[in-house]
Amino acid sequence: MAQQKVVLKVLTMIDDKTKKKAIEAVADIYGVDSIATDVQEQKLTVIGEMDTVAVVKKLKKVGKVDILSVGPAKEEKKEEKKEEKKEEKQEEKK
Repeated sequence: MAQQKVVLKVLTMIDDKTKKKAIEAVADIYGVDSIATDVQEQKLTVIGEMDTVAVVKKLKKVGKVDILSVGPAKEEKKEEKKEEKKEEKQEEKK
């Protein structure tokens, strides 16, 4: 499984106490590398080789959760784009 970035909106994350609960819920999931939070926007960003469904299930115990985006971690995106461009150029030459 590749590294992925999951951005979630945790509607109950309104202060430090609820932020701590959300982080603790996600922290013990296998494969999580980093967790970032933005209490003002109620956003929780999780990066790692984890199961997205497991992350959402754990957070639902804390409160209502909306998935904003799920995708590859940023470093991989850059590499993939470079490879795609190389492939396109090679195809054009043929």
